[in-house]
Amino acid sequence: MEQLGETDAELWDRCRQGDADALGGLFDRHADAVFRYCLSRSGSWQDAEDIVSVTFLEAWRQRTRLTLERKSILPWLLGVATNSVRNRARSVRRHEQFLRQLPHAAVEPDHSSSIADRVDAENLVKELLDGAGNLTRGERDALLLCTVNGYSYLEAAEALQVRVGTIRSRVNRAKTKLRAAAVASPLLLAEQNNPVESRQS
Repeated sequence: MEQLGETDAELWDRCRQGDADALGGLFDRHADAVFRYCLSRSGSWQDAEDIVSVTFLEAWRQRTRLTLERKSILPWLLGVATNSVRNRARSVRRHEQFLRQLPHAAVEPDHSSSIADRVDAENLVKELLDGAGNLTRGERDALLLCTVNGYSYLEAAEALQVRVGTIRSRVNRAKTKLRAAAVASPLLLAEQNNPVESRQS
């Protein structure tokens, strides 16, 4: 079982030896952070939960190949989540294109997320993503990691596998574009961390 004092590196070493409880410890430690990021990227509570599962499943699959070089595994998890969000978006687009080709293939609304706090969180994130529509993919990823989810430039650089200066430039360009487009959301333009709702809320 996980010991409270264990570091990510120690838990990951146990994962590499096939200890599923150690992965559970990493999940307990980082799942909320990964969820908040996935929600800010996807705009969907259900998609975010699914992507969290995919992210930690990929961590387990990669356990014998990944050597943890930093104290925290979180930047690597965020990188996996970023790729998973992109892959899921492509799959959704292909699925929607297929449905449009079928007769009488109207998509029924999903009533499972009618709980007020989930709807509010999803609407907020969708508003932010709509406002960020003129950004490049790299600018959006950097902005959501640093400004919306509160990660440092270094953590974002590790997650997206680019240089810190690249992250800094992308965030600055994104904020400039949003101001020029008169996007006034304080959550997007704030300098401090304003994370969206936690999955445990």
